[in-house]
Amino acid sequence: MRLDDNLHVLTLPMGSDELHPSLILDESAGPVLVDTGLPGQEGEIGSSLSEAGVRTADLGRIVLTHQDLDHVGSCSALARDSGAQVLAHDEDAPYIDGSLTPIKLTPEALEQMPQMREAYEGWQPPRIHAPLRDEDRLDLAGGVLVIHTPGHTPGHVSLYLERTRTLIAGDALTSESGKLNDPNPRATPDMDTAWQSVQKLAELDVQNIVCYHGGAVTEDAEAQLRRLTR
Repeated sequence: MRLDDNLHVLTLPMGSDELHPSLILDESAGPVLVDTGLPGQEGEIGSSLSEAGVRTADLGRIVLTHQDLDHVGSCSALARDSGAQVLAHDEDAPYIDGSLTPIKLTPEALEQMPQMREAYEGWQPPRIHAPLRDEDRLDLAGGVLVIHTPGHTPGHVSLYLERTRTLIAGDALTSESGKLNDPNPRATPDMDTAWQSVQKLAELDVQNIVCYHGGAVTEDAEAQLRRLTR
């Protein structure tokens, strides 16, 4: 889905669900992929990139919003095939590069989710080339502001495209059929902090919101976001 000249929202299957990585386009900086699906989905991501007129080899950077396996799964393969630099918040970086086990992939959780255990066992952790921190500004697409939005994970970040007033929310928010919803409490260990992050996002001037689970919210996105905070 082409949201505007600077952003395509991709779609990947995940069981009965769908995942929505984002592709930020910039003529000077080159294309930047935000999140990378599950392990083994690099081929499907490559096909989605092709539909947007981009090759995997064209990727200059990959931004990971956080450590969860459905966001970092195919990062290593994509970085290998493109030479892209991988960026993530420094609080989540050790869980992404394999130094620590991702916080939600406890032995108990993996025992209850055999498919996730299999995916995790086949996962290759990527190298993180540069850290992201709150209020960093990426020089692409008219300026992309990094916003630390913890709660879902300690180092979760959202991205705000300043020129188009588009928020890439990662898992800080969810949506369904264009309706903005709360953070998913079943996947969010610290809901109090997650709600503080939602309040932080509600201070932005927003036209569109992209949720990794649910896709784009384009109708009254700012009003929907502010209603959540009430």
